[in-house]
Amino acid sequence: MSRKRRLRANDNRLKIEHSIIDGLRPVLERMLEWDEVRTIVPGVIKVVRDARGEVKIRVTVPTTNGWKAIALAGGSRQDLFISTAIEKIELEGIIEAALEKRKW
Repeated sequence: MSRKRRLRANDNRLKIEHSIIDGLRPVLERMLEWDEVRTIVPGVIKVVRDARGEVKIRVTVPTTNGWKAIALAGGSRQDLFISTAIEKIELEGIIEAALEKRKW
């Protein structure tokens, strides 16, 4: 029996359909420490010129069940689909805290 390629982590809350850019996975796992963040689905990785240095995440547009964000690092960008009912400002605070490796 072959093993499914789809990997899951954090009680099925981090849905990994594709690779994740370097340094992003620990940040996503820290974001999932908040109950307000239901799931995170990383999208396809694309190479870009303006994504240098440490991981940065920018919340962009609302979706049907949460927010779309863009993660940038190491010359790559990756869309993130974050399922949550909270407002953009609250999500940005969670992202900032996860990037700073702390929890309120």
